[in-house]
Amino acid sequence: MEMEKHYVMRSGWLRAAILGANDGILSTASIVIGVAAASDTRDPIVLAGVAGLVAGALSMAAGEYVSVSSQSDLEAADLKREETELKETPGAELIELAMIYEDRGLSKELSMKVAEELTAHDALGAHARDELGINEITQAKPFQAAAASGGAFVFGGVLPVLVAMFGDVDSMVYLQYVFTTIFLALLGSVAAKTGGSNIAKAVLRITFWGTVAMGVTAFIGYLFGVNLA
Repeated sequence: MEMEKHYVMRSGWLRAAILGANDGILSTASIVIGVAAASDTRDPIVLAGVAGLVAGALSMAAGEYVSVSSQSDLEAADLKREETELKETPGAELIELAMIYEDRGLSKELSMKVAEELTAHDALGAHARDELGINEITQAKPFQAAAASGGAFVFGGVLPVLVAMFGDVDSMVYLQYVFTTIFLALLGSVAAKTGGSNIAKAVLRITFWGTVAMGVTAFIGYLFGVNLA
């Protein structure tokens, strides 16, 4: 019999990938819109978009790696402390594990039996999973998160840059609004489909906040354009 495949098993890389792609589309488009609102030539618009794409991808990957590495360090520290406690006070740790199972609904006798058998099989693994909440699904994976986030940022950021390269300069702000909204809607749809959530809700959420961010950036660009004229 095959093991069931649950959506939560994708959470480790999916969160980082969606965040990266969303940030890639939105931040790059916002930069392009801001510059396009203050410039009537293509070169500075494209240059700003490419610079934002490269800097953003590197920053996203590095930030994700550092952030998830911090989580990994915390997990390692807790596991090390738990390992020490298992060596020094095994009886107390056994009782603690049994109480966890009892709180979850098992009888006192069965809780102790389960705790004894799991302790005999893999004491540290049992405490990591049931006391600390660390398992294969939730365990921090810095390299996976960094790769997913940085790669997705590049994929998302390329789209507004292509619009900047080939779209009409005079209509660039409006083109970025339209295409970025489409890109965000597609991303929201794919994310919801991959994660098994409501597609309409995901699309509405991502496009609303994306539109707000682009609007604020365009306003700032217009302000600078007026001041520089």
